[in-house]
Amino acid sequence: MDYGKSVQQVLLRKIYKAEQDLLQLKLDYCRFVFGLTHRVRVACGDKTYVVRSGDVDTMKHSEDGGFTKPVITGAPAETPDSVQPVSLGVEWILEAKSSQPA
Repeated sequence: MDYGKSVQQVLLRKIYKAEQDLLQLKLDYCRFVFGLTHRVRVACGDKTYVVRSGDVDTMKHSEDGGFTKPVITGAPAETPDSVQPVSLGVEWILEAKSSQPA
């Protein structure tokens, strides 16, 4: 194996590791800053949904130095497991803790 190929492999491993680390950091940011976790309840419009997933790739840098909310998908809270999830965009609000099931 030549030197160039070896350097390329090392750099690719470092890039993949950095991408994984960034993904995990964005997930942590969503959890601690937005309170967003899998199966948490959010309000969007006049309905309540149970979060199924979030797309951290949709998070953008905000003017205050943080990140914007991610686009999430959710299912209606009344029937969370029987309905295909729908995209809720970024116009969601975390439901108050007191109304979430224990």
